[in-house]
Amino acid sequence: MGISQYIKEIGRGARGAKPLSREQAADLFGQVLDGQVTDLEIGAFCLAMRIKGETAEEMCGFLDATHQRVAMLPATDRPLIVLPSYNGARKLPVLTPLLALLLAREGLPVLLHGMRTEARRVLASDVLEALEVPALKAPEKIANGTVSHIHTQHLHAGLARLLAVREVVGLRNPGHSVVKLMCPCAGPSVVVTAYTHPEYFDMLQAVFTTLRMSALLSRGLEGEVATDPRRTPRYDGFVHGVHSVLGEQQPGTASEVPGLPAGIDVDTTAAYTRQVMAGELPIPPAIRRQVEHILQIAVRTAQDTASETTP
Repeated sequence: MGISQYIKEIGRGARGAKPLSREQAADLFGQVLDGQVTDLEIGAFCLAMRIKGETAEEMCGFLDATHQRVAMLPATDRPLIVLPSYNGARKLPVLTPLLALLLAREGLPVLLHGMRTEARRVLASDVLEALEVPALKAPEKIANGTVSHIHTQHLHAGLARLLAVREVVGLRNPGHSVVKLMCPCAGPSVVVTAYTHPEYFDMLQAVFTTLRMSALLSRGLEGEVATDPRRTPRYDGFVHGVHSVLGEQQPGTASEVPGLPAGIDVDTTAAYTRQVMAGELPIPPAIRRQVEHILQIAVRTAQDTASETTP
């Protein structure tokens, strides 16, 4: 059938475009993931959505299609902490690996998934490899207190192809939003995600509420989910879709973070991460607070899940 009828609706510019229903969005995105459309149609879809922007209902439909197709990891003993990582470091060291290891030290199972979508950035997965955390080749159950990472290709090849369109057209597309929200786990999970532009907040809150997701949402650093170690952002928590403000934004930016290196290369970032984990350097207070909030959401998610399954 193709997706031309959908492109006609979403491709009429910022003012003339019409939003899709959740069901229409799921059908469109499913066809894209399944490789049932031409490269020209995919390009038209990506550019049209870039101009129009995604509604909450459309994003729910995109996630519906993704969760129906993505390779799921088996349920974990505690809620799986999901860290999407698709941007990497450009100005400051990428601290997503440190966040992952600190969460695992609290006894949580942690999954980092991602792939390169921009050239010349240092990826969190590269740092984890330098820390001798090997990448998974296929989804598998993650033990409590363990960090694993996996390339998007092994979760769904069509999703990885869609992300790679950025290399051709130079712009992000709905796939980049989907991967930062998806839950590739058959059991309870907590998605840690971030937004850069304030206008995305309302859309993300609506998605978490509609899909009854557990998540931590805050302003990220260069597109990564680990918080900026120099600042204290607002933290919004969601437990099965129920929203609460966990911490308000604090003014100011620290002029220095003790021990944080000036270099952002893989070896320097890995060495810094080792030193923090060994207690030789302090954990940045902002990262410590983020760990505490995630742990709180994981505990509440486990409690709510247990109460729902207890007769």
